[in-house]
Amino acid sequence: MIYSRDVSRALGFYRDLLGLAVIEEVRGGDRVVYARLKMSGGASTIALHLLPPGEPLHTGGVRLYFEVQELDAFCKKLETRGARFSKPPAVMPWGWKHAYLDDPDGHEISLYWAGDKRFKKS
Repeated sequence: MIYSRDVSRALGFYRDLLGLAVIEEVRGGDRVVYARLKMSGGASTIALHLLPPGEPLHTGGVRLYFEVQELDAFCKKLETRGARFSKPPAVMPWGWKHAYLDDPDGHEISLYWAGDKRFKKS
């Protein structure tokens, strides 16, 4: 679960920018308080949950990973939609290619492609 100060804004990032599909959305009054999404072609889901009033939002220590086969092309598409990467796609010392950006609440996101190194030991 990912806590957010503004679930509608977070949906704009995860659904509209990254392309996840909304499979559930719950409204409380005039705002979205919960949403569950999934990547196309996968079975894994993530949930966005409204941060309770007065609660501090903690973003450090957690990084969400999304594997994307055509990473460079995907990142270019995101940039044309206004995404700002803290680190553009680059091959890491362990051989996987990563790009980093933050969601609207400051949660760090890693878009990566491991290729044939996905299940190999270093």
